[in-house]
Amino acid sequence: MMEQELIMATNNAHKLEEVRQILAGTFSVKSLSDIGCTEDIPETADTLEGNALEKARYIYEHYGVDCFADDTGLEVEALGGAPGVYTARFGAMNGYGESHDAEANIECLLDRLEGAESRRARFRTVIALVRGRGAESNEKEEWLFEGIVEGEILPGRAGEGGFGYDPVFAPREAGGLSFAQMSAEAKNSISHRGRAIKKLSEFLCAVQ
Repeated sequence: MMEQELIMATNNAHKLEEVRQILAGTFSVKSLSDIGCTEDIPETADTLEGNALEKARYIYEHYGVDCFADDTGLEVEALGGAPGVYTARFGAMNGYGESHDAEANIECLLDRLEGAESRRARFRTVIALVRGRGAESNEKEEWLFEGIVEGEILPGRAGEGGFGYDPVFAPREAGGLSFAQMSAEAKNSISHRGRAIKKLSEFLCAVQ
């Protein structure tokens, strides 16, 4: 059976690898570079839902292809839900390194949580899917899919795998292991992105 093609609004190699692993055998996931998109896509919304929709709509409207996009936030209880929508820029916003610098983000997070009574946190991914209604219609349809994993922030880095905040986030189901200590298969089975992608896949399979 031939894999169906999906366009994901990202050139993030780590995200692409995860999504391709999750959807292997069912969907062939193409990146923005595969459709010739090299420009920076706006992410100006103040919610994960808004950013995901903004990216997917941009690709649909400028390139004329059905597309899905994700936005992910780390929500830490002791920080009032921060960094949330600013997860990728958390360190830079607080004087630690550059934007999208994973090590700076982790350092900032650990410093902010020093002495905190609660280290509870959760990762939340929102996927936006934008599709045309059909060849004879100029209208589009939009759907949102959410994936959440509860856990806690470890006091220090643990593990060499994964990316982003994976070395300091321990999902509740993993018995104290960080995402960075888990195999890709084990992580994808319980991760926020894995859960959101599963909902997307189930929806697409049902409507084909």
